Order: sequence, then structure tokens, then C-alpha cells
Amino acid sequence: MGLTITEKILLKHTREKEIYPGKFILADIDFALGNDITAPLAIRELEEIGIKQVFNPNKIALIPDHFTPAKDLASARQAKILSDFAKKFKIRHYYEVGRMGIEHALLPELGLLNPGDLIIGADSHTCTYGALGAFATGVGSTDLAGAMAIGKVWLKVPDSIKFIYYGKLHKWLTAKDVILYTLGDIGVDGALYKAMEFTGEVIKNIDMEGRFTICNMAIEAGAKSGIIEPDEITIKYLWKNQKAKIKNKRLKREDLKSDKDAKYSEIREYDVRKWKEPVVACPDLPSNIKPVSELKDIKIHQVVVGSCTNGRISDLRLSAKLLKGKKVHPEVRMIVIPATQKVYLQAVKEGLAEIFVKAGAVFSTPTCGPCLGGHMGILDKGERCVATTNRNFKGRMGHPDSEVYLASPLVATASAIKGRISHPEEVI
Repeated sequence: MGLTITEKILLKHTREKEIYPGKFILADIDFALGNDITAPLAIRELEEIGIKQVFNPNKIALIPDHFTPAKDLASARQAKILSDFAKKFKIRHYYEVGRMGIEHALLPELGLLNPGDLIIGADSHTCTYGALGAFATGVGSTDLAGAMAIGKVWLKVPDSIKFIYYGKLHKWLTAKDVILYTLGDIGVDGALYKAMEFTGEVIKNIDMEGRFTICNMAIEAGAKSGIIEPDEITIKYLWKNQKAKIKNKRLKREDLKSDKDAKYSEIREYDVRKWKEPVVACPDLPSNIKPVSELKDIKIHQVVVGSCTNGRISDLRLSAKLLKGKKVHPEVRMIVIPATQKVYLQAVKEGLAEIFVKAGAVFSTPTCGPCLGGHMGILDKGERCVATTNRNFKGRMGHPDSEVYLASPLVATASAIKGRISHPEEVI
């Protein structure tokens, strides 16, 4: 019996001779990461056991992105714990405000991750890196502590579900719509502890930034990971962004694709030509999707374009193109957050920042901020937000009686202009 790409990657990171779903393995990691919420807990564990060194200071990233720039004393303390630990243990990949970005956009941008890598992070959206053809999964802070100390992690090998997308996306549909449609179909527990393998002609025609968006939200279906087989689009991205040039010595090119006779727990197929319009995830689940046309009477108070899901330069370009020459509705706050400093600078160079500011939007320094209800856009009781973020659970962005609607940058921007949830066609 053949193996899936996920099983091949995991096998190569163990000393096992065979692998199968449900088997527990002790796997070597290629990279570990934590942020200003999760890493301090791991650091506390390491301090308690009195470690003298980490497994490899070049393979750990500590990124203060959630509550930074520090919004209060507590968040300043969290960030300082990361800074102090990084200095003490000579952690190479610590990025201070002014150099940092949202972790799941920053690390691929810096060229630190490769196809075939096994990556763990104390953040559930670590699955983003599956877009590179890596096995990437979120873990708890205790697991992160163990991995930073010994370079290994315990894992249960997941089953895989294969998602095949046929056809060509309609004009106003994006990668965000692909994953929202998928979540709407399988639900928030439809891939519980499974690897979501995304394939088909639609995926092959989506750029890397769109692939990151899709894999980022695999966790919203309960998945252990999301993954896309690396191809020429992946290779071009790596050569453009990486100092590393596919350095993983464990894996050959044939190891980075699933065998034809690989076993899947399920195969789901979609003809995207049947998807006629963008969708929006309504409160309080990412799977609660409805066509945008059914929501046109819902007035909003805030729009957020950003996050590790849709804060890359392609997302900002889509938003700015639609917004150019127009104004944000006077009763709406629009907050635009580039995912990294590089994205910020590129948006300035291309004139996107000027478009946002002239339209009446806020153009922010990189931060997770409002996505998790941290800062830079908290909602009060009764307020509604359309966001390009990845979660809309009750109280996610502020008051328990506020509402978050998840959408693509196009729908979010159109909604900011109209003051209600809107199709992009309404503003062109």
C-alpha cells in the first residue's frame, strides 16, 4: 500500500520502518515557533527544569505578534519574556517590533521553512506552512517546551482526507472562498485530527499566497494539518524568498507527493464552476456560510483586512484596487493590517497605503491585534465586523454580543464602502 505525502514526511522524521494512521511516533522536528501568548508558558516550563541549552538555537522562532506593539503592562511583560530568553539562549530567529510580522506570514517570507519539513508551533494556525508541502501542526506550550529542549515531538499519525477541486473560479471568488466553501461542506469537525490534502486544477492555479490562506484554515475543520503537494509555483516562491534552497536532505522530490495507491479515509470532490458568488461565514462558526447576496441587508460597524489568513500583499492589492477613488462608509471603521514589515513597505511603495488612508481607513503596523480580540479593533456590544481573519467564535473580537463575519478581502472592502455586507460588483 502506498503512502500519502503526510505519511512520507512523518516516516522520514522517525526511526520507524513503517507508518500508518493512528500510530504514535517520536519525530524529529525541523523548526519550532512560539509567540508572545504561548511561548512564555513554554519558557516557564524550561526554566523550572533548569535547561542549559536548547536543541538548536537556529531552528526556533520567537515572535511577539499577538499583543504587540505592547498594549499594556501585561503584554509588555509577555514580550519581554521572549526577548530575555532569546538573548540568554542565543535564539537566532527572534524578531522585535519593527522587524517582526505575523508569524505565519513572516517565517515563509524569510525563507526559513522547506517542503518536507516537520514544523510545530504553539499556535493553532501553524498548519499554514502546509502550503509549502511541509507537515506543520499546532501544539500546546508544554509540547513546545519539550521540542525546544530536545528537538522532538510525540505525534499520532493522522488519517488523510483528499480534497479535489475541478474547474475555474468565477471572477469574484478567491482562495478564501475555496476554504470557506469547503468548511461549509464538512463543518468545523469534518476533518478532526486528520490531514487535509488539497489537490486538483484549481489548487494548481492558485498562487502561493492563496495556498497559505487555504492551509491556514484547515484547523477550522478540526484538522491536524493541511498540505499541498509542492510544484513549480512552490519552487519559484522558495527561490524568490529563500536563503535556504530546499535544504531538507531527508526527502527527495518523489517523497513530496502522495502515491497513486495511497489510502485516504475520504475523498471529496468539488466542481467550483457551481460556486456562483462569494460566501461569508456568519456568526459564530467559520462553517456557517451563506452567499453574500443573502446578507446584503446586514449593516456593519467595522472591517478588518489583515491577519495570517489574508494580510499578504496580494490581499492588500485586491482591497486597494476596489477601494481606489472611493470612501469608506462614514459609519464604518476600516482597519488594514499588513502581515509583515515587508508587506507594509511594499504597500507603501505601490501606493496602496495612500489609497487606504485617502479612503478613510486606518493603515496599521503588523499585529494579530483584533483577530483574537487583542487590540487595534475591539468590538463593543451589538457591533458587527466583516473580517478577513480566520475565526468568528462568539466574543472572538470583543464583546460576547458582537458579531464577526468572515470573508475575502474583496467582500470585506466592498462592505466597508457600502456600510453593509456587499458583493464587490456593487462598488465597481
